[in-house]
Amino acid sequence: MDSPMKSTQNRPRTILSNDEVLTQIRGLLDSPEDDLHATLMKELLTGVLKFHDSHLDLLDLKIINRAIKELRHAFAVFNGYHDRRKVSIFGSARTPSDDPNYQLAHRFAEQVVNAGYMVITGGADGIMRASQEGAGRENSFGVNIMLPFEQGANATIANDPKLITFKYFFTRKLMFQKEANAIALFPGGFGTHDEGFEILTLAQTGKSDPQPIVCIQAPGCDYWDDWSAFIVKQLLKRRLINQEDLSLFKVVNSAEAAVEEISTFYRRYHSIRFVGRLMAMRLKSPISAEHLEQIQTRFSDLLSEGRFELRAALEEELDEPTIASLPRLVFPFNRRSAGRLRQLIDYVNSL
Repeated sequence: MDSPMKSTQNRPRTILSNDEVLTQIRGLLDSPEDDLHATLMKELLTGVLKFHDSHLDLLDLKIINRAIKELRHAFAVFNGYHDRRKVSIFGSARTPSDDPNYQLAHRFAEQVVNAGYMVITGGADGIMRASQEGAGRENSFGVNIMLPFEQGANATIANDPKLITFKYFFTRKLMFQKEANAIALFPGGFGTHDEGFEILTLAQTGKSDPQPIVCIQAPGCDYWDDWSAFIVKQLLKRRLINQEDLSLFKVVNSAEAAVEEISTFYRRYHSIRFVGRLMAMRLKSPISAEHLEQIQTRFSDLLSEGRFELRAALEEELDEPTIASLPRLVFPFNRRSAGRLRQLIDYVNSL
């Protein structure tokens, strides 16, 4: 019979030894004061120590521990693909393969990959399976959720290193949004509406960067038409949203129109970054002084003060050297209307 010592030695290690923990902590404490990465790690460590001092319930600690583990693993999986734009695709797990929307999801994923994107789905059946069949395993991420039914991984993404399984919806939805450069919504149930409305809420409130949000339905299907009519009748007409909020999404009936909407969004627009009170809109190609004056006239309501300016990268942006050479449209954004900001992006792309 194995001794207790031998049994412990043969057991796989899941945590660092005390000496290893102390070595890493000393390394953090000895790091230079201008090392931002180490500074944030020290703040995280301090937060963990405060949890200990707070005497939280065991369940609370389990939630915190599992959430951190899920995010750490998910960030690591996506880390090697930051150079590829991605589209998060939502839709029902119950859509059968003979449904026109299933076939449309397959065509859309295939075409959007040909346009240079990768796809992120929930990794399960229905629309998710169709999308990953169309995109192919090498161009797919699966962000699955542990449920008692419906959510087993589809054959295309099963056992792939890019398949991540979450326990919590909130960590899963964070990855759907954080890693996406565009959103595609196909007909679905409560989950699709939950995810879709959260995406729209983040866009409307400026808590996410601007991105195309496309509601896709097969020809002859009125799913998003009826949804859009509800939005207009019950939200817009009651003044619960503004007219420009309708610019945050678009309903289309073909894979070609959906891919065109996404590609056009990034025709000239690249990304944004806030620097103090200023928004720096990075552009893939410059705009003329004449067009700048047109923007000043049409979109002055977006300004908290001052004017729109054409500028090079701001000093604070030089920590992103790969895009430092891109021209900028810089202005003091009032941060009140994401819908109008989307209209500005559309206008800049159309010039």
